[in-house]
Amino acid sequence: MDCVRRLAALAQEARLEVFRLLVKAGPQGLPAGEIARRLDTAPNTMSAQLLVLANAGLIRSRRDGRSIIYAADFGAMRDLLVFLTEDCCGGRSEICAPLVAVASRCCKPVRGVRHEAPARSHRR
Repeated sequence: MDCVRRLAALAQEARLEVFRLLVKAGPQGLPAGEIARRLDTAPNTMSAQLLVLANAGLIRSRRDGRSIIYAADFGAMRDLLVFLTEDCCGGRSEICAPLVAVASRCCKPVRGVRHEAPARSHRR
């Protein structure tokens, strides 16, 4: 995993907005034109933003007829979050408690689906 490249891609406000929109859209994603409309961005500018996010491995695309659908790569997002928090807190759980609370509110387990912990990341 190239954490620096992923963090650099998110370090620009417009790209961060695109990524957050795609996370909210879920696995089904959104067509490129719809992303541009929702964020009031010119299509050519949006293409450049999507390219940077795709090259960083944060989003994926698929063709659906004449449209290109973009979706957040939730595995890549999870791996980045694990990298950022795996050594969190120095054993002081009260520091990470807010992160756990947020994750438990928005990420309810699905019945019958086994959630495996991701492998520890390799720092670069």
